[in-house]
Amino acid sequence: LEYDTKGRGVVTTMFANTGLAYMLGILGGGAYGMREGLLNTPSQRFRVKLNSVLNHSSRHGSRIGNTLGVLSIGYSLYEGLFDHFEIDQYTGPIQPAGPALAALATGATFKLQAGPRVAGLAGAIGLGCVSVTYAAYSMFGIPYGQKGWLFF
Repeated sequence: LEYDTKGRGVVTTMFANTGLAYMLGILGGGAYGMREGLLNTPSQRFRVKLNSVLNHSSRHGSRIGNTLGVLSIGYSLYEGLFDHFEIDQYTGPIQPAGPALAALATGATFKLQAGPRVAGLAGAIGLGCVSVTYAAYSMFGIPYGQKGWLFF
């Protein structure tokens, strides 16, 4: 696990991924909550508008931030697990298989309580995200995994 070219271990990468995902989720969810708060204000008074914006921003920001943080932890742990067992050597021409399988496992684990159909769909969405990222990197000639954040 300690052979990463940037010298980062699994836990260090997990903390960096989680922090960045949580921060982006808080900012994005807060902006969405601000929009919802402004649109759904029951009154035009400033104090009521401010209260509505703060309520919506805190509700959506914390929810999206926590969700992205949990997904980031799961993805980092699964990717570290697949790197530990060197799953890439068993997949043949499919490279890199570790991040793709980590995204599939993360999505499936995250929605496992909703049933097998929903878990499979969530895993497929995770796999699709990694596939689109890999295709875009290949199209632009950027080496895959160069950025070091999640599957980017």
